[in-house]
Amino acid sequence: MKIGMLGAGAVAQAIARHAIRHGHEVVLSNSRGPASLAPLVKDLGALATAATPAEAAAADLVVLSVRWPQIPDAVAGLPRLDGTVVIDATNQFSSSPPNPKIADLGDLTGSEYVASLLPGARVVKAFNALYAQFIARDPRHEAGRQVLFLAGDDADAKNTVQVLTSEFGFAPVDLGTLREGGRLIQLGGPLSALHALKQD
Repeated sequence: MKIGMLGAGAVAQAIARHAIRHGHEVVLSNSRGPASLAPLVKDLGALATAATPAEAAAADLVVLSVRWPQIPDAVAGLPRLDGTVVIDATNQFSSSPPNPKIADLGDLTGSEYVASLLPGARVVKAFNALYAQFIARDPRHEAGRQVLFLAGDDADAKNTVQVLTSEFGFAPVDLGTLREGGRLIQLGGPLSALHALKQD
């Protein structure tokens, strides 16, 4: 599978390393252009390339992992992603720590808002509830596998993400729709930053 990354921060890099370790191609992108990613691409190896966001979005599966205020700009120039599975790994921090604030979206969940900016895409919320350092580590532990909560409105898209992340070693847990499940794992939800292991 070819996986496109919109964003190249700690979470995106952690997911990219898992993907490459299991033989997937990764196309990285950010707001500063492909040249700025040259050192990272070199570090990741032959299965990694750098490209524009539009080129990364043409991959088989796309991961959105940028800061919340950057999302509109990050997706503004993309072509329609009709049918593309997009993993939304963002959190609705309108301002970052040490003075974090949660963006007020009214009745919308964070991923419903993201989906509204990506018409045609099949959005699956995942990875946002875990800290980057725990995503980066081997999800297989002596006591079990790292649980990965996910939510989405498209069953086939969720299955794609479950198969991929199971391959990485995670234990995916489907929480339902972007509205119901997304609310559980977004900032302020009861499962946000809850790191759990599933015993097999």
